[in-house]
Amino acid sequence: MKASKLTARGLAYVLRAIGRKIAKHYRAKQTPHGKQSVKKLMAHGASASSIELSGDTKLFDRVARKWNVDYAFYKTGPDKYLLFFKAGQADAMTACFSEYSRKVLNKSKSRRIPIREQLKRASEQLAQERPRPKERVQEVAHADR
Repeated sequence: MKASKLTARGLAYVLRAIGRKIAKHYRAKQTPHGKQSVKKLMAHGASASSIELSGDTKLFDRVARKWNVDYAFYKTGPDKYLLFFKAGQADAMTACFSEYSRKVLNKSKSRRIPIREQLKRASEQLAQERPRPKERVQEVAHADR
């Protein structure tokens, strides 16, 4: 900043610029945590391992946030992913993956019928039980002619 005399406004401007530069440098040095891209995960410097995952990635996200694991997904096909994680976090990843698999199994064992399916069944039962009154009126009108 070039100024013939230093004012309070000019000094505040310089201090804000320095603060922004320090914050930018600090953010660049921090390693990201949680879900991230494969490129960022590999840039951590630690070796990475992978597991094949098929199914719901959102459910895994919820569990992984709980276990504070750094991981990345790489899509290999429809509903097929490679799950990369740091090799140093293998114990946490094992616990996380076991909880995820337990939740997936419990979800598949659930005997609860979805609401839309219940509504569809109820409407089919109503249609089978009694014919609509409007159809009767039309049939009678056609018979009179």
